[in-house]
Amino acid sequence: MARLNDPEAIRRLLAESEVWAVVGLGDNPQRPAHGVARFLQERGKRIVPVHPRAATVHGERGYASLADIPFDVDVVDVFRRADAAGAVADEALRRPEVKGVWFQLGVVDAAAAERVLAAGRVMVMDRCPAIEWPRLLG
Repeated sequence: MARLNDPEAIRRLLAESEVWAVVGLGDNPQRPAHGVARFLQERGKRIVPVHPRAATVHGERGYASLADIPFDVDVVDVFRRADAAGAVADEALRRPEVKGVWFQLGVVDAAAAERVLAAGRVMVMDRCPAIEWPRLLG
């Protein structure tokens, strides 16, 4: 049975997922989402900015919501406050192709994590791919 922050599941998401929707990624280079998105892009991932202003970031067109993205997404990486993260997880679960939901450092919502896991998806909470990548993939 899947479990929260399973190291092998995290390793698979990092190694095998190609398209990462980064919720909360806007055009402000001072925000953590900006640097993490660049990190993922430098490792060959396609990043998709998801932000109400739908700005283009790192050369990738932005979308106002997950529902607006017209192609498949593998991972939904959430840079939102914990009180908004559950709604993003629910939106991600409405996309059958999404393999995992990733809540960034400091983003904790146990009820949302339970829903994601119950749906058979990978759930990563209170972690950062820029930290997990070197730890799990070298």
